[in-house]
Parts: sequence; C-alpha cells; structure tokens
Amino acid sequence: MGAFWTMVRRDLALALRTGGGGALGVAFFVIAAVLVPFGVGPKPDLLGVIAPGMLWIAALLACMLTLDRLFQADVEDGSMDLLALSPLPLEVTVLAKCLAHWLTTGLPLLIAAPLMAITLNMPGEAYVAMIASLALGTPSLSMIGAIGAALTSGMRRGGVLTAVLVLPLYVPTLVLGALAGNAAASGLDASPYLMLLGAITLACLPLCPLVAAAALRLALR
Repeated sequence: MGAFWTMVRRDLALALRTGGGGALGVAFFVIAAVLVPFGVGPKPDLLGVIAPGMLWIAALLACMLTLDRLFQADVEDGSMDLLALSPLPLEVTVLAKCLAHWLTTGLPLLIAAPLMAITLNMPGEAYVAMIASLALGTPSLSMIGAIGAALTSGMRRGGVLTAVLVLPLYVPTLVLGALAGNAAASGLDASPYLMLLGAITLACLPLCPLVAAAALRLALR
C-alpha cells in the first residue's frame, strides 16, 4: 500500500507542477455551464429542467480534457518502462493514476458543481442527488478514460482518438447521472439511479485497470 500511495502522491505533484490540469477542467466546466443560459435563453423553468443533464455533460467533457496526461508523458520520457518493471503491479499503478486523476479533476468539479447548479436555476431539492451522482459517477469517468488513454498512449496527439474511444462508454454514466438529478427535481426517489452509478464505479474498479494495463503493455512492446 505504501508504493500505491507513493504513486498517487507522485502523480498529484506532477499534475500541480505542470500547470494544474484540474484547474483547466474546472475552468472548462464553469465556462460550459455559464454559456448554457446564453444558448437556450434566460428561461428559468427551462434551465431548471435541463440543468442536471448539462452539468453532467460539462463534467464529462472536463474530465476528458485531461485524460491524455494519464500515461502519455510517462510513455514518452521512458518512465512507464520503469513503472512496468517495478515490483508494483502495473494494474495497481494504473489504479493509482486513476485516483490521482480524479483527485485533480473529478473532486474540483464536485466542489464547483453547487455554484453552477445555482447558475442554471436547478431546483433546491435536486442538489443533494446531483452532488451524490457526481461523487459516485466521476470516479468511473477517470477509470474508463484510462482505457482510452492507455490505448492511445503511444500516439502523438491522440487526444481526439481517446475521446472517440471513451465517449460511447461514458453514455450509461451520463444518462444515470442526469436521471438522478431529474428524478430528485421532480420529487421522485433518485436512489435507484445512484445505486446503479455506484455499481458502475464498483465494476470499473477491478476491470478498467486490468484492461488499461494490458493496453499499456502492448504500447511498450
């Protein structure tokens, strides 16, 4: 476990040193949310209806902005070869990198979401469900994104291809997250959607690091 947390701290330090991908993600999230009223018009009722879906779309795209820094820099400078040969299994290394990615991207989005919910006139009763859905769903975005980032880690400018690969896999999380917020806003029980989001994240926990590690081994050959 000590090696795992050392890897997490390493990636957190690198993210902060290279300009803070988390700040870029939050800036995109805020700008996207602020632009929505300009696009659909200053209609409070309409904004309240679409707010959960728009927040989830903005969060998903913000997470995708920083996926390329998961593995590509380590592959290019040779660090990934050393990490693959280290005593720490590559699957655990991938999981540590996913955790660091979520701490620098998903967690800041979670903190910024309430303010953006106010901007989009989200009903007050939907706040708790919306924050819970982001807390349960955004870790899966980092882990699923790791698969796409691993597959394109050996390519230059593979960011667009990464987005194409992971976007279809993000759809269930996006739909369930938006449905949780909409259900709470309508006075319905959002717990079924939240439980499904948690189930997706739990399923990603063992599966995504395995797939991403296999893709990295292929890229390092």
